[in-house]
Amino acid sequence: MSTLYDVTEFKEYPRRLLVSEALTGSFADQQEYGHGKFLGGKMKAERSFRIVLVVCLTACAVSSTSAQVVNSGVQPITLNAQLPESLTLSLSANAVNFTLAAGGALNAGSTNITATTSWVLKPGRTTLGIYAYFASAAAALTDGAGNNIPSTAFSIADNGGASTALANTTPFGGANAGLQLANVGITGANKNGTHVDAMAFNINLTTLPQLPAATYTGTLNIQAQATP
Repeated sequence: MSTLYDVTEFKEYPRRLLVSEALTGSFADQQEYGHGKFLGGKMKAERSFRIVLVVCLTACAVSSTSAQVVNSGVQPITLNAQLPESLTLSLSANAVNFTLAAGGALNAGSTNITATTSWVLKPGRTTLGIYAYFASAAAALTDGAGNNIPSTAFSIADNGGASTALANTTPFGGANAGLQLANVGITGANKNGTHVDAMAFNINLTTLPQLPAATYTGTLNIQAQATP
C-alpha cells in the first residue's frame, strides 16, 4: 500500500511523490520527519504572515479614517481700521511780558515760546503752513482807551532768524496783520511729521514816539494749515 504526498514546496522533487511504506525505517523516518517539519514551519510562517497582514490592514484602515476631514461653512468677518487725519499745534507757554521804553526799538519779550506742530495727513496734501497773526493790523495791542500798538511794530524772530514784523496777510486774522513762520512741503515721506518753531518777540516803538504810558494788551495767535 502506498501513500501520496503533496510536496510542491520541494523544488528538488517532482510535483507528486510516491513514497512506499516499505522504505527502510531510517530513510522513511527521515522523509516523514523532514516533511512534517517543513509543513509545520510552513503553517507557522503562514500564520505569522496572516497576523502581520491583519495588523497592516487595520493600521491602514485607521490611518485612512483619521486622514478624512470635515469642514464647516465659511463665516466672514469684516474688518474696518481707520487712521484719522489730524493737525495739532501746542505752545511751550501762553504769556509773554514786555517792559517798554518810550520810543525804543528793542523791547524784547520776557520769554521765548516754542510752537510744536504735529500732523497725520491724507494723500493729496501738498503744503503745511504755520502762521502768527493778530485780529487787527491797526491794534495788535491796545490800552482800551484808543491808544494802540500796530502789528507792524511787533516782530518775531523764528528759529534764530531775523526779526520780522507782522505786516502780511495770511489765511487767518486781519489783513496785513500776520507772518508765515514756516512753509513745509508734504510728500509721501512726511505724511506724518512734526515741525518746531522757536519764537523770540520784540516791540519796536520808534514809529510811536508819543505813545502814552499805559498797559497794553493783545492776543497773538499761532495756527497751522494743511492744503489743499
